[in-house]
Amino acid sequence: MGSVVYENPSDADLLRSAQDGDTASFGALLERHRAGMRAVALSIMGNQPDAEDAVQDASLIAFRRVGDVRQPESLGAWLRMIVRNSCRSRLRSTPPTTPIPDLSLLVAETDPEQIIDRHAMRDWIWQAIDELSPMLRMTVMLRYFSPRTPSYDQIAALCGIPVGTVRSRLVEARKKLVEAMVSTADSMHADVLAASRESAREAVETLAAAEQGRFAELTAERWTPDAAYYVGRQRVGDRNFLIRGMAGDLEAGVRQHFVSAVTSRDTTIWEMDMVNPPDAPDHCPPAVAWLMTMKDGRMDQLRLFHAPGVRDSRTPNAQA
Repeated sequence: MGSVVYENPSDADLLRSAQDGDTASFGALLERHRAGMRAVALSIMGNQPDAEDAVQDASLIAFRRVGDVRQPESLGAWLRMIVRNSCRSRLRSTPPTTPIPDLSLLVAETDPEQIIDRHAMRDWIWQAIDELSPMLRMTVMLRYFSPRTPSYDQIAALCGIPVGTVRSRLVEARKKLVEAMVSTADSMHADVLAASRESAREAVETLAAAEQGRFAELTAERWTPDAAYYVGRQRVGDRNFLIRGMAGDLEAGVRQHFVSAVTSRDTTIWEMDMVNPPDAPDHCPPAVAWLMTMKDGRMDQLRLFHAPGVRDSRTPNAQA
């Protein structure tokens, strides 16, 4: 991506370039308004470390939503509002508002390809994510890019780690990602939009294969021989276990409908809505995310994240 150079650029100049994908302009906007963002965070949080975390959260959210800004003169107030909301979410000790609009709410409006384009998964930030360690990458993807953002407790359960470790990993990951926003070099990165679209296609093909009785055949091609289902760090079933679970759900009349896909070098998340049969409306939760750890481009480990508040403690067949 090439930088647009202005002499004494205004907020409007930088915003226009940032919305066109120029990362240096976005970094310049953050630096220009960082003092005001910090002041708001300090006034609410009361201490420097928590305030810095809130500003980092807000910077990531602003990155995701910069295309929504229509009036350059309101940019500073917009950034401070995001900081204020981030602080309030932290003080409530509940999961922050989903950093990107809930893709499941938009699925009726447009197709998956348009959804991905609309929310501008910038290639450069995904390069920064790919440079994180595998566990940092999984944690930050769950927190910031999963359509139904899991809580810290849910991320801890999915990854098999203490909640404190989730928090420390996010602090480290946020710092690295914000540094990438501010100082990223002008360069071309891997086309993450194409990767996400390909993953979405594979998700739809996987569900279709299951309904057509070809799930075992497809997984033999696309999963590793040792592919398994995990709860936290514990392996609880192999590929045959997952095949039986899918078959059991289909026999019970449960269907999954694809919503969205997000993917990095070795972590992929598929979001699915679940439709239960009329005679068993509570058979499965209303939604599930497939959290997959990839190995050489093939699914190696699968974990499931169900929609919050719905029988999270129930042991799944494979999808229920």
